[in-house]
Amino acid sequence: MSRLLPSLLVATLLVAGAPLAAGHPNFSGEWKVNTTQSNWGQMPAPTRFNQKITHNDPDLKVVTEQSGAFGDFTSDFSFTTDGKECPNQMNDFKMKSTVKWDGDTLVFDSQMDFQGTAITGTERWTMSADGKTITRQQHFSGPMGEGDATVVLDKVE
Repeated sequence: MSRLLPSLLVATLLVAGAPLAAGHPNFSGEWKVNTTQSNWGQMPAPTRFNQKITHNDPDLKVVTEQSGAFGDFTSDFSFTTDGKECPNQMNDFKMKSTVKWDGDTLVFDSQMDFQGTAITGTERWTMSADGKTITRQQHFSGPMGEGDATVVLDKVE
C-alpha cells in the first residue's frame, strides 16, 4: 500500500458553472492532464489523469480518474472555498483541507493521513486568461521528505 502513496498525493493535491463573486475564476469543466507541460517531480507521471470539476463558489467538487504505475484510482472530493475545514476520504487515505482565495489563485492547505503516515501539502490553482488551462503548483512534506510538482490541465472541448 505504501507504493500507492505518491499517486494518492497527486490525485488529492491535485483537486466551473455559476458566476463567482469578486471575479474569481470558475474551475468547472472536464480537464485532461497536459503531459508535456506537467512536471511530476519525484513521483512517476500517470498514464491517465482526468478531472471533472464542479465549481459553484463556495462549493467545489473534484472527481479524479487516474491510471499509472500504482494502478487505477477514482476519487470524489468536496471542498468549500471559504476557509472552513473540509474532510475527505478514499479508502485508507484521509485528508482535511482548507481552501481559500488569494486574489485569483485558489489555495489548498491539507493535512493527510495514509495508514498512519502524516503528510502536509499546499496546492495553488491558477486559471489561464482564456479559461482553457489550469496550472496547479503543489508542495508536500512527509516522513520521506519534501517534494514539488506542477500539474497542467487542459479543458476538454
